[in-house]
Amino acid sequence: MTRRKAVIIPSVLLSLGAVAVAAPAIGDAMDDKSSTPISASSGLSKTSATGQRAGGVVDAIERNAHTLRTTEPEGSLRDLDALGRTVKDAEVVGLGEASHGSQDFFRMKHRVFRYLVEQKGFRTFSLELAWSSGLRLNDYVLNGKGNLKDIANEEFLGAYRIWNNQDYINLIEWMRDYNRQHPKDKVQFMGNDMGYAGPELYEKVTDQVAREHPQLLERVTELYRGLAPTTDAGTYSEDYLKLPLAERQERAERTGKVYELLRKQRPGSGADRQEHLWTVQHARAIHQMAKGYALDITDEAQVAEMMRLRDQVMAENVAWWNKHTGDRVLLSAHNTHVSYDSFDERYPKTQGAFLRDALGRKYVSIGFSFFKGSFKAFGTDDNVMRTYRVGAAKPGSNEETLDKVRQDDYILDMRTVPNSARAWLDKSRVTWNIGAGWPDPVTYKIALGQAHDVLIHLNEIEATEYLGKP
Repeated sequence: MTRRKAVIIPSVLLSLGAVAVAAPAIGDAMDDKSSTPISASSGLSKTSATGQRAGGVVDAIERNAHTLRTTEPEGSLRDLDALGRTVKDAEVVGLGEASHGSQDFFRMKHRVFRYLVEQKGFRTFSLELAWSSGLRLNDYVLNGKGNLKDIANEEFLGAYRIWNNQDYINLIEWMRDYNRQHPKDKVQFMGNDMGYAGPELYEKVTDQVAREHPQLLERVTELYRGLAPTTDAGTYSEDYLKLPLAERQERAERTGKVYELLRKQRPGSGADRQEHLWTVQHARAIHQMAKGYALDITDEAQVAEMMRLRDQVMAENVAWWNKHTGDRVLLSAHNTHVSYDSFDERYPKTQGAFLRDALGRKYVSIGFSFFKGSFKAFGTDDNVMRTYRVGAAKPGSNEETLDKVRQDDYILDMRTVPNSARAWLDKSRVTWNIGAGWPDPVTYKIALGQAHDVLIHLNEIEATEYLGKP
């Protein structure tokens, strides 16, 4: 195996666990143990290097930008009315993040979700997290089942561990409190990803089969034999990808047979029909994981196919949830996944593009950008979680121009800006795009106006408080 192929395995684990691992080659970067720059840059402020404010594009953005008062979720939400106008009657709103480990993005998502719940009738928060993990968290949010700290420690593992931070815990606790106060109009939490299928998912399928289709129980039990996890989520996913390719493909054949078998059954009516639909979806989630892991992770073309499948799966699960619950959904993911434009060759088609195909204008994409700041990430060479900091964005980057606007933090509907700004937004430039791992020598070039409908720009960000094991 070549060195390039050898590094694909950990990259796949990171990608399937809700990360788009990339480190832009712009700005200064320092870890929390050293002040030594990882890459060099020149610092910038609200003025250019010559001290002169850029005109034209900056002025157009400035006139159309709506000042963002804070990223803190508490307090008044009035400054988000501008964001509410951009959402209109969308069924799903994708809200990205330019780093997987910064508190400002997570807190802003909490704040936006609170606004969409209170002002726009949204009822589900969806995250890049395994379907089965989302079900456990939803049971807590809806019914208070379990201990949130324990659930987080058991489900936010492996590459998903970046979500084990205080800001997401605060959001989930807010959702639980909201449901205590609104028992007849509850909010929900869903995981849409395919990186793991927990043992309770197999139990849900076999239990429903035993009740409604007992003649199929022996067959389903045999097809699922030996597949349910007996270790923690992180270990299970890592060990699964170490299995021989032929064995992983045979497992996918079995999970596919269960899914097709159940899909062909005639459901009853009323509650029985709803239970059947959910059971089929649970079987589908199990098969999604097995199907993704049945691809050859030593073949770069197959890895790209896996990444395409993953974004398709996440989009299909969100669309299914929206259709069968009736909930309007805030979808949380990396900028890479909520966007329309795949600016990473490792992601042939994005979740946002799939959702636009499915929902049309009922899907709205909101991206994040930032000028400088810090984030949590695990080292791609040692897998240890640390805090890293990047200095001012490099001249010529998207952020260098965006940060010349007088407002430090603002919301911009890129669909309605003047032509001068639109032309600038439609041109590809280097951009901060940091996943859960650092470093990865990928330089992203993004045309912001092609990638998203709306942009939220923050001047400076700070790392989240990570609660998991280093």
